[in-house]
Amino acid sequence: MHFTSELRLDDGVLERAFTLGEIPGTLWTPESAAPTPLILMAHNNGLPKGEPRLVARARHTAAHGYAVATIDAAGCGDRPRSAADQQARADLRRAMQAGEPVDEIFESFIGPLVEKAAPEWRTTLDALLALPEIGGPVGYSGWTALGIRLAVTEPRIAAAGFFAGGYVPRAQREEARQVTVPLLFLLQWDDEGNPRQRALDLFDAFSTKEKTLHANMGGHVGTPWFELEDGGRFYDRHLR
Repeated sequence: MHFTSELRLDDGVLERAFTLGEIPGTLWTPESAAPTPLILMAHNNGLPKGEPRLVARARHTAAHGYAVATIDAAGCGDRPRSAADQQARADLRRAMQAGEPVDEIFESFIGPLVEKAAPEWRTTLDALLALPEIGGPVGYSGWTALGIRLAVTEPRIAAAGFFAGGYVPRAQREEARQVTVPLLFLLQWDDEGNPRQRALDLFDAFSTKEKTLHANMGGHVGTPWFELEDGGRFYDRHLR
């Protein structure tokens, strides 16, 4: 892991950009004399690590006493896109503008994205836990499809917060039955891009004995800010 820049924020949080091979990422760490728990934070469907909503959540969470890390998935953010990636995005835009069904396009795009992203997140986790300022346990926050795969395959993840707004491929909907870590699931009741019943069915599929559903009125980007504070209490219960 090679740090390429650092910025000390007003609340004492240290924000550092890093590279790990071809993987670019950002790490936020609080002022602390002891190793801190870690939260991996991913935006839905591979949106970039610099997306303002993700950065705001990360800075707030780090100020609360957690190390927070995010990376760009292959073909997303600052990483080069293949011709297939570009075509999938173009097909998706065209179908959405025309009001056509998009599930199969999402399936062909998000499924492979999860398959490529999950190993890179595990590699990043290895490197992060080798840093002296970071300890365990580890939490996860954000992109549901990726989070399901990591919760099933990565035993170091102790708790997860999933956002229901992104497309979840059929493979991950089936894997959801194997998720057993404590779970907080956020749902926007009127999310125009995420059928409500599909999200409720997914919540029902999780096998964890401690799972909580928070549903709020409003569309895709209307998640209330207080959910971040509630999420902090959720992670405090399971990561401290």
